[in-house]
Amino acid sequence: MMDKMTAKNLILEGKTVLGIELGSTRIKGVLLDNNHEMLAQGGFSWENRLENGIWTYHMDEVWSGLQACFADLKANVKKEYDVELTNIGAIGISAMMHGYLVFNENNELLAPFRTWRNTMTDEAVKILVKEFDYQIPQRWSIAHLYQSILDDHDYIKDIRYMSTLAGYVHWMLTGEKVLGADDASGMFPIDIDTKDFDAGMLEKFDALVADKGYPWKLKEILPKVLLAGESAGTLTEKGAKLLDPTGGLKSGIPLCPPEGDGGTGMVATNSVKVRTGNVSAGTSVFSMIVLEKKLSKVYPEIDLVTTPDGSLVAMVHCNNCTSDLNAWVAVFKEFCDTFGVEMDMDTLYGGLYRKALEGDKDCGGLLAYNYFSGEHITHFSEGRPLFVREQNCKFTLANFMRTHLCTSLGAIKVGNDLLVENEGVKVDCIYGHGGLFKTEGVGQRIMAAALNTSVSVMKSAGEGGAWGIAVLAAYMQWKEENESLSDYLENKVFADAESTTLAPDPEDVAGFQVFIERYKAGLAIERAAVESLK
Repeated sequence: MMDKMTAKNLILEGKTVLGIELGSTRIKGVLLDNNHEMLAQGGFSWENRLENGIWTYHMDEVWSGLQACFADLKANVKKEYDVELTNIGAIGISAMMHGYLVFNENNELLAPFRTWRNTMTDEAVKILVKEFDYQIPQRWSIAHLYQSILDDHDYIKDIRYMSTLAGYVHWMLTGEKVLGADDASGMFPIDIDTKDFDAGMLEKFDALVADKGYPWKLKEILPKVLLAGESAGTLTEKGAKLLDPTGGLKSGIPLCPPEGDGGTGMVATNSVKVRTGNVSAGTSVFSMIVLEKKLSKVYPEIDLVTTPDGSLVAMVHCNNCTSDLNAWVAVFKEFCDTFGVEMDMDTLYGGLYRKALEGDKDCGGLLAYNYFSGEHITHFSEGRPLFVREQNCKFTLANFMRTHLCTSLGAIKVGNDLLVENEGVKVDCIYGHGGLFKTEGVGQRIMAAALNTSVSVMKSAGEGGAWGIAVLAAYMQWKEENESLSDYLENKVFADAESTTLAPDPEDVAGFQVFIERYKAGLAIERAAVESLK
């Protein structure tokens, strides 16, 4: 750990990097030293709002939140090191991936900002998938643009720029209309050979809307795609005052390409190299695997995005993971309270999770579905949490808990099996992060069995996306000539990182396979529950 005097000198000399991420519920900033260790952090809590059927944030909240976050960071630097934060080596901006922000020639917002949560683009998606022969998720920017065209919104003709939240903030800070490759891949499909928006699909889109007579071509209103390590402009005087209205922050600070939270998550888990991936498992669960080659066909269950340095990534996103499991743990807590047994939640979770490892590898014939909401992987628009068993199955606490852990990964297993069985995708290691992995060795072991691959969990997940975008700023600023992002992460960021790796146990894998066949066969039961329990 660096001593305070050395850290103070680094701050005074501007030998630091700042990462700011605008997440769903929190804007967070972290200041790192030249060893990628955190010197200080700041934050601001905010919430999206549902207005006229649209999940959105107001632009004034974006700036008041950013300013509050930076002010908090500055105050913490002053308190910890007795120095004013006026100069920084490099800055990176990250935000929720995807979304829809469109502006006119006067840089005025033409429609309310739509976040990733909005799913009103089904009609547009069906047309675009058929036109492009490429999976287009409802949350992508192009889906929102085309849906707005189908809905005949008058403002479309006035659009001169379209971006994501990270791209918008970066534009205001630097004047540069650019976007990192990962975030750009959530706006419009990327050609992994050119590392740019797919030219053929751009032409197809322009032809699709040619009869509208708009005064723009799609390429003209999209940001320029940049790869990790490339320069993305510098902080202008206006931008410096937007971040720090006190006027203390200097202009001229270089910024790295702005990115989405998917890209910063890959960086924060050291999973940007081909044949690596990461799984985030909490309330929802998603996997991101870096591919060796393009997929042979379109899969509605699989989204295609990129790493920040432009490699193709298969993303499987599931709406449901631990919510039903958490509900059952809450019932056990109520049981303890009823009989006066004092038990904190960490102890309860840990004990129940570890008990699951004593269960039969195939969960003893038990079956559950964790569908609090719909699950597109298995084609459900609604869900009903469900537990079911035959009379002669092995109904024990261990099997009960193992069943709920296995079913929390059921949908992600179905999605990833498409990659492995249909496309021959190879994965050397998966990095796990999120609440499912909090009890050491349990969620990790079940995940290894589900995906039949080694799963690593780092002792510290860093500071998530804000830390990840700060590392991307560091990479731009401090990388050696021709040093790849994966080499920089491997050799300079994670070389001494503590982690535990579990290889899949063959008996666990075989047991999970028996469970998943029961899971798929029983989907008719879940469908009946949805239809019957209105």
